[in-house]
Amino acid sequence: MAAPALVALAHGSRDPRSAATITALVDEVRAMRPDLRIEQAFLELSRPSFATVVDRLVRAGHDEIVVVPLLLTEAYHAKVDVPGAIAAATARHEGLKIRATSILGLEPCFLEVLDVRMREALKAARVRELDALVLAAAGSSDPLANQAVARLARVWGQRHKLPVTAAFASAAPPAAGEAVRQFRAEGRRNIAVASLFLAPGFLPDRAAELATEAGAIAVSDPLGAHPELARTILARYAVGAVELVPV
Repeated sequence: MAAPALVALAHGSRDPRSAATITALVDEVRAMRPDLRIEQAFLELSRPSFATVVDRLVRAGHDEIVVVPLLLTEAYHAKVDVPGAIAAATARHEGLKIRATSILGLEPCFLEVLDVRMREALKAARVRELDALVLAAAGSSDPLANQAVARLARVWGQRHKLPVTAAFASAAPPAAGEAVRQFRAEGRRNIAVASLFLAPGFLPDRAAELATEAGAIAVSDPLGAHPELARTILARYAVGAVELVPV
């Protein structure tokens, strides 16, 4: 019996850098599990669409699919868009079983990736000392999603023994620039901003622009393609595949 196919389902963006980053991440996953059929798909704005990928897998003979949502917080896209896309695909294909796993989320191991990206940014900016950090994320109208970012910021701050503030590019205060200015008002000057985004796009660019204007000395790149993220995708897949096994 063939293993279920894995679909890594991202949100999508008009920015071509975003899709390229997702492709690189999925390539990392494929390198770790060459025995699996692994596809990437997008909810909107990028191609291929989820419907297109499901149709392709069905034509190839797959009747079981595990979907891993490449989303960092449990907000609208995770609660509404992903279930809607899966329901539509299941309705089109009789006998097809699709299991959505937990979202990628904000795993503690992602702090390792944040550190890598931050070290790269600090090296490029020739910065050796920091007074404070800002953790910039997309932001959501769902307060629980924002609280998850704030919790990760606290853990990151404890790790480096530095004050860390969570900031948001939309839907919730403070913006990255506001967070930087608040630290500067406290007398801190060496403030760096970490981009808690999966891939480049409008929101991380905007957060970086506002942070730089406010006086941030370095802004890191988004998480991007990294083995820690690839391993997390495969861990989510493993749970979903087990859940597809008849009891």
